[in-house]
Amino acid sequence: MKEQLSRAANSRSGFVIRLFGTLLAFGLLFYLLSQQGWGEIIAAVEQIPVWRFALAMGLMIVSRFAVAGRWHVLLRSAGLRISIRDTLRITFAGLFATNFLPTTVGGDVIRLAGAIRLKFDAAISTASLVVDRLVGMSGMAVMIPFGLPGFLAATRVQSVLPLRQPFFMAAAATSALGKWVGPFWEKGMRILRKLWAALVIWRYQPRALLKSFGFTWVNMLCLFSVIYVLLGGMNDSIPLWLIGGLYSIVYFVTLLPFSINGYGIQEVSMTFIFSAVGGVSMQSGLTVALLFRTMMMIASLPGAAFVPGLIAGSKDTAEPVQ
Repeated sequence: MKEQLSRAANSRSGFVIRLFGTLLAFGLLFYLLSQQGWGEIIAAVEQIPVWRFALAMGLMIVSRFAVAGRWHVLLRSAGLRISIRDTLRITFAGLFATNFLPTTVGGDVIRLAGAIRLKFDAAISTASLVVDRLVGMSGMAVMIPFGLPGFLAATRVQSVLPLRQPFFMAAAATSALGKWVGPFWEKGMRILRKLWAALVIWRYQPRALLKSFGFTWVNMLCLFSVIYVLLGGMNDSIPLWLIGGLYSIVYFVTLLPFSINGYGIQEVSMTFIFSAVGGVSMQSGLTVALLFRTMMMIASLPGAAFVPGLIAGSKDTAEPVQ
């Protein structure tokens, strides 16, 4: 009983922290918008040709299918005979929950609920989600060396300058997160050690892991290309490899539990990092951050048709494992 109360208290305190972080991040984001001016942001958007919007949206959609493909490979290699149609339904439901449901019900919880509704083994389904997340994180981690040196140099420079502009405020906010990395890193390592035993299924299936990494790279290339296409439309291009390095840093900053679904944190960190390190203008960095979030949300909208059934407990049948 005491343990349950302790978990409930930790959950509530964690939610309060994320809520406060979200409000703080949104406050900083709106301050940046007010300083840049809505007219300037709209002008930057209007500068982008329609074909670039269409291409960027297409790339974002492909990246969502790649995420589904990555998990599908892991599920099938674990002996769960799930159809690609069901994988897509559950994955898009999870993506929709991640982007539109600001609650403790995250995308992975929705995906697990979907797998259980299909009568798949809960332990294997949970392990597949863990491996899916780790594969995605590992892919992003590979790109960090392309952006980390410039990021560290930029944060050192900004730390000695006065906070007179929103640029410097964003720099300080992002740099401050570094103080929290140590404790969460230690906690993450403890969790990984506990989960290692659950991942035995894929230790001896290198082909499945390689396929899942392949889908991860498709997802990453599409995401990086979305930013490349949008920046190019604003005449503020930077190399694709640098975009990959900088976005990977944004990705890991967003994973820190200081905001609900990364709202605000992603936009502020992307604006700062691409401006301070990538050399794009503050206006372009802020505009691409807002467009990137918007496109990601639009691409997840098909999942809205599947979330109610998964939450309410609709019963689907699955082909038995042989």
